Amino acid sequence: MRRITLFVSIILLTACHKKEEKKAHKLSEVKNLNTIELNYPNSKKDTTVYDSYLNGTEKVADPYQWLEDDRSKETEKWVNEQNAVTEQYLNQIPYKKDFKQRLKELLQYERVGLPYKKGDYYFISKNNGLQNQSVTYYKKGKDGKETIFLDPNSMSEKGTTSANVETFSKDKKLASIGINEAGSDWKTIKIKNIETNEYLKDVIEQVKFSPASWYKDGFFYSRFPKTKGSELSEKNEFHSVYYHKLGTPQDQDILVYMDTEPETYNNIWVSDDENYFILSSAQGTGGNKINIAKATQEFNKIDWRTVMDDYESQNSIVDVKNGKFYLLTDYQAPNQRLVTFDFEKYEESDWKEVLPESKSLLESVSFSGGKLFANYLENASTKIYQFDVNGQSKKEVQLPGIGTAGGFKGEDEDTSSFYYFTSFTYPTTIFEYDIASGKSSIYFQPQLQFNPADYETKQVWYSSKDGTKVPMFVTAKKGLDLNGDNPTYLYAYGGFNINIVPSFKTNFIPFLEEGGIYAIPNLRGGGEFGAEWHKAGMLTKKQNVFDDFIAAAEYLINEKYTRKEKLAIAGGSNGGLLIGACMTQRPDLYQVAYPAVGVMDMLKYHTFTIGWGWADEYGRSDDGPEMFHYLKGYSPLHNVKKGTKYPSTMVLTADHDDRVVPAHSFKFIAEVQEKHKGDNPVLIRIEKDAGHGAGKPISKQIEESADVWSFLFYNMGYEQLPSKKKM
Repeated sequence: MRRITLFVSIILLTACHKKEEKKAHKLSEVKNLNTIELNYPNSKKDTTVYDSYLNGTEKVADPYQWLEDDRSKETEKWVNEQNAVTEQYLNQIPYKKDFKQRLKELLQYERVGLPYKKGDYYFISKNNGLQNQSVTYYKKGKDGKETIFLDPNSMSEKGTTSANVETFSKDKKLASIGINEAGSDWKTIKIKNIETNEYLKDVIEQVKFSPASWYKDGFFYSRFPKTKGSELSEKNEFHSVYYHKLGTPQDQDILVYMDTEPETYNNIWVSDDENYFILSSAQGTGGNKINIAKATQEFNKIDWRTVMDDYESQNSIVDVKNGKFYLLTDYQAPNQRLVTFDFEKYEESDWKEVLPESKSLLESVSFSGGKLFANYLENASTKIYQFDVNGQSKKEVQLPGIGTAGGFKGEDEDTSSFYYFTSFTYPTTIFEYDIASGKSSIYFQPQLQFNPADYETKQVWYSSKDGTKVPMFVTAKKGLDLNGDNPTYLYAYGGFNINIVPSFKTNFIPFLEEGGIYAIPNLRGGGEFGAEWHKAGMLTKKQNVFDDFIAAAEYLINEKYTRKEKLAIAGGSNGGLLIGACMTQRPDLYQVAYPAVGVMDMLKYHTFTIGWGWADEYGRSDDGPEMFHYLKGYSPLHNVKKGTKYPSTMVLTADHDDRVVPAHSFKFIAEVQEKHKGDNPVLIRIEKDAGHGAGKPISKQIEESADVWSFLFYNMGYEQLPSKKKM
């Protein structure tokens, strides 16, 4: 069994028997420390070989495959033992309690979501500070009495149940509520009467990736068949659309659409006037087919007309007005464009451009007060423009600065709309926008025990390995001394066309207060610069993403922001894969690594839950020899090398993550613990009753952040925090 060494202050050991003094960290800040030896749990290594690759011609050792069984007693025992080691380590760090206390202070402020109007009622979500889940309130009219409509905190003792108001019936009398347990993607739909504030008897289960889309006296929704094995790891197939009539049991729901391809997401949407159905089908996250039909209650006779018939482009019907369909698409427009067509004339030759493609990414489009609002991304920062519904009369919405904004959704008769604005140093603030005058007024501004004016964000550009220019946001205290000695947290994602844009994260304030630098590069694979930027970091170009990230780390070191001994790297989900790949490719470049809920087994990822939906991004090991060897070449699990000193690592995952199953992280850390050469810790933190991230209660967020910042500073050699040093 390998050993790790934890160094703790003598003051913490005064109640213990004296131990023989041992050699401490080589970092200069750590002095006068004793050691506590901890054993990694035994990760049984067997002779399992996975031989299904390329029709059995490729065989790959899979010695920790037994950890894929999330229901076994053996896996449960391993999880508990790993957590015990990690908790013992973290609890010895003397300033963990300081971070936890500071996080509680910072988070104890009121936060609100975007208000919205449905019928006679206004809805808004609020959190008084330390509530595990936000509460939805509503009131009749702007001046009505505010009443609780949905309080997820009352649904579970530990706050691990999340619930959201999702969609409304066409008459605005009923609302669908989506309920998730312990962070799982599996969802239960319930229906609430808005006027009485009471639930109906209807309960819909086995739902994933689908809200209710209302039609007549019921709604469409999509579900997977009930799993036969583990609902948290078994592969999900045949995502099918059903219609539920209110007041009837779920087993009487009507199957409306099932794709012949088992690995396809399918959802039906209904236009607001209930005249049309829109069917979106996708085999992954990269593109989708669009079909439209005239609405009918004879579901076996729906006459679908195909608007887009391939999975190559991303397409979204953002609205239907007076029979005119508004389609946001990147088909023949990498930065996206908005087009319209009629139900009878829907061929590409019939499309009329409302907003042509521009140099900036057209990220989203919404309608409110009879106007069209276009959200553009310019160098990863939001610009909002108001148009008439034909794309004319352009007017820029004046935002507070460089950052991220969104909202502007409402009814045609509305005279005002709401939007939010945020940035790295600008707490998320809600504005009310007067549509006629174009003027904004603050609706809600949070009050924190933190002065944003003390900090600043810069955007820098650096060159990647192949010469590509990549932007990076750098946030720190004003007057930062570029002495190469600043603790730095480098975070990125780089995939799935997802944009990483400025946003305020309260949990990062304690790190910034301790002189930390928060750096976020916009890697290829994201969508910040349109479809071409995304394609440059997917499939057999995935290495570009890792090169971009490694170049960001080298830039921060070369420009004296930090040095290797003060650099931490982090990312979650696809970003967890990023960190796993970069710490195996360049273990010498970082001091601390946080691969979170990451895709670590690139050869088998598509065999779990909905992993097949990522194949258009990554490719699959059964796609042929070239793809098999490419994936194996960077798969974090398969590139851990014996005798290598890896960064101090804390893998983060959760036992109810059914999107990226925790087996990825389990197997990866087992490999690292076996092969790592060094006294620095390589640990795993496995959150109980939590999932991929969504709906995580505030209490768990505080615990996790305190652990992350404590682990970071301790493994950068800080005996005490910079703010505690005597002048």
